[in-house]
Amino acid sequence: MSHQHSMFADPKIVQEYKKLVAEIRQHDESYYQEDAPIVSDADYDALRKRLEEIERAHPELVSKDSPTQKVGAVPSKGFKTVQHAVPMLSLSNAFEDQDIEDFYGRLRNFLKLPEASEIEIVAEPKIDGLSCSLRYERGQLVLAATRGDGTTGEDITANVMTIQDVPKTISGNVPEILEVRGEIYMRRDEFMKLNEEQEKIGSKVFANPRNGAAGSVRQLNPAVSAARPLRFFGYALGEVSEQIAETQDGIRRKLKGWGFAQAEPQAVCKTADDVLSYYRTMEEERPDLPYDIDGVVYKVNRLDYQERLGFVARAPRWAIAHKFPAEKAVTILKDIIIQVGRTGALTPVAELEPITVGGVVVSRATLHNEDEIARKDIRIGDHVVVQRAGDVIPQIVSVVMDKRLKDSKDYEFRHECPICRSRAVREEGEAVWRCTGGLICPAQAKERLKHFVSRLAFDIEGLGSKIIEEFYDEGLVKNPADIFTLEERDKKSLTPLRKRDGWGDLSVKNLFESIDRRRTISLNRFIYALGIRQIGEATAKRLAETYLSFGEFRKAMIAASDMESEAYQNLLNVQDVGASVAADVVAFFAEDHNRRAVLDLLEHVTVEDAQPRMIGNSPVAGKTVVFTGTLPTLSRNEAKAKAESLGAKVAGSVSGKTDLVIAGEDAGSKLTKAKELGVAILTEAEWLSLIDGY
Repeated sequence: MSHQHSMFADPKIVQEYKKLVAEIRQHDESYYQEDAPIVSDADYDALRKRLEEIERAHPELVSKDSPTQKVGAVPSKGFKTVQHAVPMLSLSNAFEDQDIEDFYGRLRNFLKLPEASEIEIVAEPKIDGLSCSLRYERGQLVLAATRGDGTTGEDITANVMTIQDVPKTISGNVPEILEVRGEIYMRRDEFMKLNEEQEKIGSKVFANPRNGAAGSVRQLNPAVSAARPLRFFGYALGEVSEQIAETQDGIRRKLKGWGFAQAEPQAVCKTADDVLSYYRTMEEERPDLPYDIDGVVYKVNRLDYQERLGFVARAPRWAIAHKFPAEKAVTILKDIIIQVGRTGALTPVAELEPITVGGVVVSRATLHNEDEIARKDIRIGDHVVVQRAGDVIPQIVSVVMDKRLKDSKDYEFRHECPICRSRAVREEGEAVWRCTGGLICPAQAKERLKHFVSRLAFDIEGLGSKIIEEFYDEGLVKNPADIFTLEERDKKSLTPLRKRDGWGDLSVKNLFESIDRRRTISLNRFIYALGIRQIGEATAKRLAETYLSFGEFRKAMIAASDMESEAYQNLLNVQDVGASVAADVVAFFAEDHNRRAVLDLLEHVTVEDAQPRMIGNSPVAGKTVVFTGTLPTLSRNEAKAKAESLGAKVAGSVSGKTDLVIAGEDAGSKLTKAKELGVAILTEAEWLSLIDGY
């Protein structure tokens, strides 16, 4: 009935519809060509909303030309997530010349090359932008994604389609599948112009070009992205169906030929001296470049070397970022406050007279620990030198002694928790004092909750630090399970969230939806979210790949409290887990409160099982391998990395769980123990023959 009615749309509606289509199309076109919005986001959204209302009532009016049918339609909510076929990893950093010498040394040791041998390195500017991966299938751009946590990013295809220097199609001899990795950025002059326009229309002004680029790409309305002066440099590859070059420089040339802009100047260097000379040049040219760079990146040129070198945790071994010296400024230290972390660590933080350092206003800086304050003789009231290096938390470098106040006194570090007043202890060998309040300490509880909802853990949008603190203080959320019962309790509450200051129907609805989206979580994220001391993202992944389900993991950790048990030996066999890490994991599950909190949580969330870390069907997949002695041709690091890439677990000691021992020269007690236990022992040649072809 309603559809029949819509066949006879009121002529006024038809006229309004045509006018809207023309108006929105004009805005969209000018967004693509202009450097700044010509209408506010709110005005544009209102036009768009009215267009969609008419189209819902009169579907016969919708044609292919409608703005809703093209890239640029507004996604209904949030961004979809994308699994990266090849992880998008970050780089390890270097700050000193010596770090570069060490980098070369590590490369030579790993590849077992003679000391004087040259290793070609591609050097390029390090753009301060937003990492992005573009996927082309048969030459067509089909997907664009942010880095996210390296494994999973956000689908920003509609927004990236609006960036002019991103090729939408590539012709020529292009692989069936080609993922181009690079950086979305803004040129400085275009950024300044955007901020002027934003200020005029009363919209958000960005702190720096990097924030401008990130904020513009993460707009739910692609037309807003289109209005922003976004650009793209393509410099690396993700998944490819066939190799396009044999060197990193070859990849760069190929990408340039396909129309991808490059950050210039780049160089192919042979020695550490060449590399450092390039660095000095870029340091001098930095102010004259049209875009922000915060250092340079070095990558091993030969791709076969890159493949051998592989990765550690979250970064490739074959690349490093050499950051420029930190930006510095002098300001006054007004006070020192003590922050309490989720593991009870007491961290001194300097409250500063606000100062701009490297384009960012800084009002706080980390003081690390008690020893650091004493070593630098930092006192309240001092003039201090503050520095920022990249995105690193600002820190105090030194004190301007000439300006010290006559009545200044040494800072006394109180050895008690400032929040719960519990005694603080400093364990042997540690620089940190920790609050012993544990479960009764509200500061630790809040920090654990903040960690639980953070990006690499449950990643719950809308539950920022301030909200967590507010909910905790009001008794709404005391432990993780409370997050997932919040909506149910809110319905019965006499003071529901929507009636509170700063909350409305939409913000409450969005919060509950973002909580609901996280009721299923991968095992590695769940383990990381528990906030166990020393369990970072990489170790959580290793544990997930070893135990495969949370039930098995929990059972094994409880059994591992007996240090003579097989469960404890198995835990030590997990890569990156030594006695200290094992002690922290076991201690977590030995605590009744933690066990109860986990069981409560499992009533509301589903933890997905992990996939075993087996790559292909190699003969060593799933086997525990120990290398001992000096191997004739392989460095220990390369042998270990190759074994892990084939799905083997590399352990540091021989036990009843060991499957293979590869023994070189001077193999000592490990070889003796392997013989005692009857473990298979191979020479390097036998090992290479076993894994040949995999």
